[in-house]
Amino acid sequence: MSTNYNKMKIEAGAWVVVCDGRKALILVNQGDAAFPNLRTHEVHEQDNPPASAQGTDAPGRVHQSAGTARSAVEVTDWHDEAERDFLRKLAARLEQAVAAGEASSLVIVAAPRALGMLRPLYGRALADAIAAEVDRDMVKLPVYEIEKHLAA
Repeated sequence: MSTNYNKMKIEAGAWVVVCDGRKALILVNQGDAAFPNLRTHEVHEQDNPPASAQGTDAPGRVHQSAGTARSAVEVTDWHDEAERDFLRKLAARLEQAVAAGEASSLVIVAAPRALGMLRPLYGRALADAIAAEVDRDMVKLPVYEIEKHLAA
């Protein structure tokens, strides 16, 4: 469903969701498909410090049931978990918006890693409402720049 964003048409009233693992902008096209006019509808942010600042425990060790061998247990990446949790909440918000009739057409613009985490979270109604996906990190750009990239 990934789209060449240089040829994209964004319907009037469509939501453009621009996100990464810690910030999401929900923009609404108040223009039309030929001349989009994106306006900020919602902003979602999550403080997500580096994994080293979130967990300081040493990796666990497991003793084998027979013999004296031991092995390390992989350390939980708290930064990664926080990103997944943020994207789960974002997907739930988008599902709720589609179910309530708040949004009927969506364009998802996300950093490739975030898009990969987000796709499995789409419910049927949300997946049907997604008109296009753009795998590009634009969340730090001002809205007029996002509009310019998508309308080019």
